[in-house]
Amino acid sequence: MPRRRKPASPFKRFNSSPELIRLVVMMYVRFPLSLRNVEDLLFERGIDICHETVRFWWNRFGPMFDAGIKRQPINPIRGFRQWRWHIDEMFVKINGETHYLWRAVDQEGELLKSYVTKKRDKKAALRFMRRALKNYGRVETITTDGLPSYKAAMSELGNQDRQEIGRWVNNRVENSHLPFRRRERVMQRFGRMKSLRKFASVHANVHSHFSSDRHLTDRQTYKTTRSAALADWQNLMA
Repeated sequence: MPRRRKPASPFKRFNSSPELIRLVVMMYVRFPLSLRNVEDLLFERGIDICHETVRFWWNRFGPMFDAGIKRQPINPIRGFRQWRWHIDEMFVKINGETHYLWRAVDQEGELLKSYVTKKRDKKAALRFMRRALKNYGRVETITTDGLPSYKAAMSELGNQDRQEIGRWVNNRVENSHLPFRRRERVMQRFGRMKSLRKFASVHANVHSHFSSDRHLTDRQTYKTTRSAALADWQNLMA
């Protein structure tokens, strides 16, 4: 029986080390830095690369690292009976035209699904919810704002008894928009819907990967969690 051939390394034929490529992609995606900011910070460390190299590596390896994070073990909280989702949509400009970025997070603030549409009607809400439910299955409660599209979509899905609407109850997802907004301002908006979809997915998963709720844990626990997240990142696509 022929031996299975080991998959080729995605870093093959690159002169730079995988460690450097991972560092560059992490700096650009995780922090609100421009391409030239990353170039200047690396130059201070004695690493001379062009900002266009940062752009190329982000476009080439960002989705790969995103897929690697998604293949990691599922958060055990998803097996709890009281698993709660928070769903909201945010306005995003693409070449001056308003689009809507739908996002669903759990009660810990971890992103579950994101989706970009030109409208925020019942059809768009229904498509987004069906994709999220297909990926993650049954949920105890879905918290939304008062947008009528949510009520119409959940009524068609037969989940209207699981919807929760109230003042301030959806702050979890509202606050989860803030890191993306900070990153969006640095990038000076988006030029194409494809670019928005790709960056929204990669940014959310990288942010969730390194998020350790430092305000809820002591210093030693936070340092251990941070080190574990960094070690996992350094082993992506190894």
